[in-house]
Amino acid sequence: MIEQQLLGPQEIRELADVLGIRPTKTLGQNFVIDPNTIRRIIATANIDSDETVLEVGPGLGSLTLGILDAARDMVAVEIDPPLAQQLPATIAKFRPGSEARIDVVLNDAMRVMELPKTPTALVANLPYNVAVPVLIHLLGQFPSIDHALVMVQDEVADRLAAKPGSKIYGVPSVKANWFCEVSKAGVIGTNVFWPAPKIKSGLVAFKRRPELLSDVPREDVFAIIDAAFAQRRKTLRAALGGWASSSARAGEILEASGIDPTLRGEKLDIHDFVKIAEAAHDFPSQSETESR
Repeated sequence: MIEQQLLGPQEIRELADVLGIRPTKTLGQNFVIDPNTIRRIIATANIDSDETVLEVGPGLGSLTLGILDAARDMVAVEIDPPLAQQLPATIAKFRPGSEARIDVVLNDAMRVMELPKTPTALVANLPYNVAVPVLIHLLGQFPSIDHALVMVQDEVADRLAAKPGSKIYGVPSVKANWFCEVSKAGVIGTNVFWPAPKIKSGLVAFKRRPELLSDVPREDVFAIIDAAFAQRRKTLRAALGGWASSSARAGEILEASGIDPTLRGEKLDIHDFVKIAEAAHDFPSQSETESR
């Protein structure tokens, strides 16, 4: 089988010149210019040949071509109009005959509520400045996404994959674990990008949990997570006081859930936060408690 051409430094700069584009920090644009890095990402993503892959921020199409070689279909969501308009032409030039296998959606990934095809995987070089909220939004909005591999700032990758008790364990770590089992899948150097970022990038792999962790609404669980980490130095009893209407009531809910009220948020995993949410769901409201 003849290996398909991927975009290198020359092709990327030629495309950018044609469009009059220079990468912007505002959109978090760092274009991959190393074909071997694309091959590594595709291999690590474990894309099946019958899958429909969602890519966010395709840019000039470096990763897009690699995804097209591995998947049946794909959807690319791009916020920058010139890049979105150019992508079909790039596909036609470098993968003639594959144009019908990709839908390009001009939109902000944070605002996407529906797609022209149902994605089973997410593979993306996510814009550094919005990586976590975009990831959480897409996993929540599209439950058909069974697995994902994203490239983000290395420190963000570490936070997403962090375990309870770690200094970098926090809101992104716990919320991502609501949807998926998360693991770090590698580190990418700075010289494979144009422009070269100041810090390394990290690959993070996600595997969707086979079933929901709880029937309690996700928003309820996430509200507890946000409150617990808003004041990291405080005990859960104190940190959840605002959420529960009082520290005393927070303590009662925690005890009902079997969670030690003197612990701090960074000691709890997603299953612990689910227990708190379930206990709160069955707990009398503040008004009912006061009326007794």
